[in-house]
Amino acid sequence: MVNQEIPDIVISRLPIYLRELTRLAEEEGKLTTSSHELGKRLGISSAQIRKDLSHFGEFGKQGTGYHINYLVQQLREILHLTREWNVAVIGAGYLGHALTHYKAFLEQGFHIAAIFDNDPAKIGERLDDITVQDMADLEKTIAELNIKMAILVVPANAAQEITDRLIDAGVRAILSYAPIYLKVPPDIQVSYSDPVVQMQRMTYYLA
Repeated sequence: MVNQEIPDIVISRLPIYLRELTRLAEEEGKLTTSSHELGKRLGISSAQIRKDLSHFGEFGKQGTGYHINYLVQQLREILHLTREWNVAVIGAGYLGHALTHYKAFLEQGFHIAAIFDNDPAKIGERLDDITVQDMADLEKTIAELNIKMAILVVPANAAQEITDRLIDAGVRAILSYAPIYLKVPPDIQVSYSDPVVQMQRMTYYLA
């Protein structure tokens, strides 16, 4: 059950904590850490880290800190990462190809199970062990593979219509690279990744 009272900004920091804790354990062999050490490595105050984690329980002890492996497991359970998630990629262009081949997805439990396009020249193309499917098969494949997450890599003028189809088919979370704001029901999660907007934000600080 999702606790709607926990701010989304808190949830957005949990994967960052998880990534750094995993690095501490796997690359540096550490068994324990503190909110101070974690905050110093991430540029986040130790008080903020303690406050974020307190939404979900008590994970550390004063004088001892956090047992890293235990906290990693707890964060994975909170984020529902103890299972593998099937993901659909919509758009088999250059970015769609790159995302399909991105090994970190599978390493973190996200299996690219299907990729779709409406270009006849791309339909039937093999990407590793996945065949690009016709958009006409979208709903059927999503149902068959129990896909709840999708990555949208399509032009802005097609994004909303495809989003509506994804939601009707049962998708509940969308990562969108389309340069447009999507209208979705309140229970649908959408995250946006627009490199141009991110670059434009940074140019403000360069003048």
